Amino acid sequence: MIGYYVHHHGLGHLTRARSVAAATDVPVTALTSLSPGPDPEPFARWVELPRDDGAGDLGDDPDAGGALHWAPRGSAGYAARMARLAEWVRDTRPRAVVVDASVEVAVMVRLLGVPVIVMAAPGTRDDEPHRLAYRTATRILAPWTAAVMDPPHTRVPAGRTTYCGAISRFDGRATSERAGGREVLVLIGAGGSALRPDDVDAARAATPGWTWRTLGVDGWAGGDEVWSALRACDVVVCHGGQNALAEVAAARRPAVVVPQHRPFGEQHATAAALGAAGIAVAPPDAPTPGEWPALLERARALGGRGWARWSHGDGARRAAAAIEAVAADTPAPAGRAAAA
Repeated sequence: MIGYYVHHHGLGHLTRARSVAAATDVPVTALTSLSPGPDPEPFARWVELPRDDGAGDLGDDPDAGGALHWAPRGSAGYAARMARLAEWVRDTRPRAVVVDASVEVAVMVRLLGVPVIVMAAPGTRDDEPHRLAYRTATRILAPWTAAVMDPPHTRVPAGRTTYCGAISRFDGRATSERAGGREVLVLIGAGGSALRPDDVDAARAATPGWTWRTLGVDGWAGGDEVWSALRACDVVVCHGGQNALAEVAAARRPAVVVPQHRPFGEQHATAAALGAAGIAVAPPDAPTPGEWPALLERARALGGRGWARWSHGDGARRAAAAIEAVAADTPAPAGRAAAA
């Protein structure tokens, strides 16, 4: 058995986890505060964890003197969450646990003697908590390519990182090029967007001749609608989150990537790398209405073929293979029959 911790912010972490779980024959248990909904597949089991971010869970010294990111002292929710994780490890004896993303979960699982596979995130991750998580990881998965983005935290410790490329639920689907059209698709993720409806209206008014459509990306559900919209557009406007970029990359669509302000500058770092590599048009912040005509024309002229340098087309399978290798190297737990 393999555990897969899924952060509950937005739905991008869950969408990626589902893609990876579907790509492996090893049973995977989801560990998350998200609800499984009506269909927990492709996970073999779903463990819903207590929340630790309610009004009564703030506690004090949340970063443990700077050693961690979120470990509030005196928080009943945090204690219950970590106790549930420890109980699952004790009862299941997993061969490995993937963590996407929590320094505290990664460190705790490793302290329990289980190999940890950390899903890397972009940005500046040189703070003490991140260094601790990466040092204690048996393997680091980077859902991008080293040729486009190779930050220092994925190189230390040396030799532990698998650059699997972008991971999308649409990998392997046939793509097609469009020529001459002026259809814009704005992808809005569940985690929010820097482009508000009035921003889109202003951009639409400033770009006569272009047709704009806005579509929310709601995670695993609604995939056919998202894929159809991607194939039908000529330029995608999206934020710099890993999941949205993976969807666009899978469709090989020209893109304007507008980074949102996120901790550790992760979206700005990603957008800058994509722009420098000539894969997408990447303004540093939300454009003014008058900037949109030139941005759309630049994206259309750039095309979408450059996404092949960001997405191999089988990122989930590459990630699954790295996870399976860690699990295969883990001895069976003594005194208990190990799950496959």
